[in-house]
Amino acid sequence: MAYEHGQNAKRMPEWMKRPIAREGSYQDVKDLLKRLDLHTVCQAAKCPNQGECFASGTATFLIMGDACTRGCRFCAVDTRKPGPLDPDEPARIAEAVLRMHLKHVVVTTVTRDDLPDGGAAHFVQVIRAVREVSPGTHVEVLTSDFAGDLTAVDTVADAEPDVFNHNVETVPRLYAEVRPGADYHRSLSVLARAAGSDPGMPVKSGLMLGLGETPDEVVDVMRDLRAAGCGILTLGQYLRPSSKHLPVAEFVTPAVFDDLAARATELGFHAVASAPFVRSSYHAGEMTEQADRT
Repeated sequence: MAYEHGQNAKRMPEWMKRPIAREGSYQDVKDLLKRLDLHTVCQAAKCPNQGECFASGTATFLIMGDACTRGCRFCAVDTRKPGPLDPDEPARIAEAVLRMHLKHVVVTTVTRDDLPDGGAAHFVQVIRAVREVSPGTHVEVLTSDFAGDLTAVDTVADAEPDVFNHNVETVPRLYAEVRPGADYHRSLSVLARAAGSDPGMPVKSGLMLGLGETPDEVVDVMRDLRAAGCGILTLGQYLRPSSKHLPVAEFVTPAVFDDLAARATELGFHAVASAPFVRSSYHAGEMTEQADRT
């Protein structure tokens, strides 16, 4: 199993080219987000699936502002001093969920190292607000590492989200370059703490490929994730948001993504999404249903 090297790291390969969706609910979703003054990771992180997701009437909400206290070299979210938390944000998220008729909502966050609990209590307020207005909606949280504060993990897990997600993002060898300020084993401890808090709560994580890792390193991370209690896995191709971010080391072929998906299934993951355009929240509801069936 090998990656596609050489010119494909400099030129977008054919399998990474596709039309941008702008039909369906695209404009309605954009208008609603603007009216409610809400952020999405779709927009802030320049996700390549934004058009498809907005057109299908969904979005991944980004809470606690649009400014991150860290400067991960793969991420397009702005790094600057964040403002204070908005106490009305949970209610506006809930209103958006209700108006968009979402059966499964993913709520993620900028990293807020400036807050004593990393924003854990705010996550809880969002979960409660959504359930109050739309009790049938599944709430998936995609959290930061809370700077290693496992009591903050407990705070969010005790609110009983339907899925607890935290991305390890890359292999441990590349952390210093890709995720300065983060720690691989700290992220594993977050996942293990969440998994141990409620054996019935699905725990999820994901990696970007094409940053210079090897397939064997990816498989080693899969083993670590399974040992931590993670049952849902996403693997997608890293795309450079701008010239200021890390370059793409290689474009991973669809065949390699398929091979890695097979390995993940062999290792016991209950649901796996592995393809170039997969992102952590992409088709999240379908992945949860897949995990529930296993």
